[in-house]
Amino acid sequence: MTLDRIAPALFVLLWSTGWIVAKYASPHADPLTFLSVRFLLAAALFAALTSLSRAAWPSSRAGWGHGVLSGVFLHGIYLGGVWWAIDQGVPASVSGLIAALQPLLTAIAAPFIVGERLTVAQRLGVVLGFAGLAVAIMPGLFALDTATLYTALVPLFVNVLAMISVTAGTIYQKRFLQEGDLRAIATLQYIGGFLVVAPLALLIEPLRIVWTPEFILAMGWSVLGLSLVSIMLLLYLIRRGQVSRAASLTYLVPPAVAIESWLLFGEDLTLPMIIGTFIAVIGVWLTNRKSRVVV
Repeated sequence: MTLDRIAPALFVLLWSTGWIVAKYASPHADPLTFLSVRFLLAAALFAALTSLSRAAWPSSRAGWGHGVLSGVFLHGIYLGGVWWAIDQGVPASVSGLIAALQPLLTAIAAPFIVGERLTVAQRLGVVLGFAGLAVAIMPGLFALDTATLYTALVPLFVNVLAMISVTAGTIYQKRFLQEGDLRAIATLQYIGGFLVVAPLALLIEPLRIVWTPEFILAMGWSVLGLSLVSIMLLLYLIRRGQVSRAASLTYLVPPAVAIESWLLFGEDLTLPMIIGTFIAVIGVWLTNRKSRVVV
């Protein structure tokens, strides 16, 4: 089996483990403290790769600024919000499902930003996507008392805000970062993420890190597996023209996260969760598929 065949699926599998690592690392470090160390190490790693490969850095101040600001949205607010929400009790499976709805927000924003008109299938996809999320999480929320419900809703709200942030960051990157070496851009983006999570960690966390083998394993996988290998796979896919194959497999991320969370952490894999995830995946697929019928 060649790398060409397995690279898209491997990229998506690695991507799905991001939520698992967030859950796994929670007992051993505060989430924003963990991300501060991760972003700092990742930025240093990519800066070294950029220098060793003699890749070009942005040629203007605006280019540097766009790289850092995109990282604020894509890493700082997005990952910071997701990790904090999971640390506060949002199941990794639910968080992964919320994040998977990001293409729906992009589709909703497209008519206002670039003047694109949604097709009938895309509109149906948006409705199905959010309906699937509701089916997945509402039974659990209805089972909570008022005080517990409030405690549960705040992290969910932060998780949704994180999803909005990655949507904004994706649109921003497509508009201002169409050119430039991805290794140099990745360096700047991790710096942008660090500039968000580090001050927040100093403000609201005791900066707890328990130097256990589990913490070291989680940090190593976050920096090397997620930050480095995933990006290198993405570069390979871009060069081989297979990005669309990887994109088509992203619909498997929510089910993958749900199954991994069930196997590793014993998170409930309830019938509403299964049905809701299935409906949401169909919605995201309809939103992203090409169609000629517009309304």
